[in-house]
Amino acid sequence: MSRKIIEKEAHRWTEMGIITSAQYAQIMNLYTEKKRAIGLVPILGSILVGLGILSFMAANWQAIPELLRLIVILGGMIGFYFAGETMLRKDHDKLGIALISLGLVMFGAGIILIAQMFHLEAYNATSWIVWGTAGLLLTYLYQSRYLYLITLVLYAVAQMNSTMEFNQFSYAAFILSVAGLGYYTWLNKNTLLAWLFSINFIIQVIMLTVVHEWEFLWVFVPVMLLYTLGDWIRNRDFAAPIQSAALIAAYVFDLFLVLFQGDMDYLETRAHILAEPFSFLLLAAAFLALSLYLKARSGRLISGVEWIVMPVLLYATLYVDVLYLFILFFFSLFVLWRGYIEEWRFKVNLGTILFLIITMTAYGKLAWDFMDKSLFFIFGGILLLVLSWFLNRRRKQFIEETKEDNDHDETNN
Repeated sequence: MSRKIIEKEAHRWTEMGIITSAQYAQIMNLYTEKKRAIGLVPILGSILVGLGILSFMAANWQAIPELLRLIVILGGMIGFYFAGETMLRKDHDKLGIALISLGLVMFGAGIILIAQMFHLEAYNATSWIVWGTAGLLLTYLYQSRYLYLITLVLYAVAQMNSTMEFNQFSYAAFILSVAGLGYYTWLNKNTLLAWLFSINFIIQVIMLTVVHEWEFLWVFVPVMLLYTLGDWIRNRDFAAPIQSAALIAAYVFDLFLVLFQGDMDYLETRAHILAEPFSFLLLAAAFLALSLYLKARSGRLISGVEWIVMPVLLYATLYVDVLYLFILFFFSLFVLWRGYIEEWRFKVNLGTILFLIITMTAYGKLAWDFMDKSLFFIFGGILLLVLSWFLNRRRKQFIEETKEDNDHDETNN
């Protein structure tokens, strides 16, 4: 949470007599901007040092004797791990994790450079997977979000290396990242980790579909599974990024159809996009039914409207660009409306952004061909500014009304 928000709320608590002035000072000391800024310094330093180590080794590796190379790799790795553990025991958590991460960098650099020493050729992404697995073990050992991020990047690079260099999907990288990082995300119930995990999951599913040259709509089977998983999770703060990532993926795909469907050969597009109808629609219906059941059980059945953005209506009409233009308008307004109803600022902001995007998309499709290009940009800019002003004004009113209602409730209590 922002220190500014905490300071404002804590001051109000002091005026209401909930906390004393001394307690107010103690709370503020826990959230000083200085401490937060200092906490980032070791992380940034570790990134720079890691890049420096990799670039130095790459530039001077051939000039170093082989025995000395092994000593440098092993000594550097053990030294960084030992120094990091020492700092952690002295309660220098950020610095300790930064040094541990440098040990992980040395480990991966050692794998790559030793392979070069002995002229070992790679035919898959195993070295990257081993590197990522070391990061996964360190993530669990030290319970660090920074190590989690490094591990996620390593598995993502492993997958990209496997798909681009060897034209094969690495199921090992996929399973380890989804199972290993997914379980860690589940244990910690952290919003940021939920975002990172969900985005990584969707990207890897896209890679899987592209490598095997499957019809692209198969991507949305695991996306629908991800969304339904969010309905099963009772912690809504934790479930929100999981479901939001799935909905955003569907929104982006629908937006692509709106923008480019009219310029592409329809039959050729259907052949590359549409999955086998019976299997896909049966799976979609099963996930929809399960999702609606879970929503009804938790009293959120109205949110089932969000399923309209999932691209299951592509089988229904030739004018999919027009259909999904209206669907995206409706979906954006629904998210905005639910944000106001639930008094949830995240949904209000998300709905505002989605509505602005689809409004400008519709304006571009309708006006680009017949309007003078300079007038197109002028009127488009004016429209965007007016919509932005109106939506921001409504959002500020909503926030102020919510705060007044909360103050009124607290006064009555």
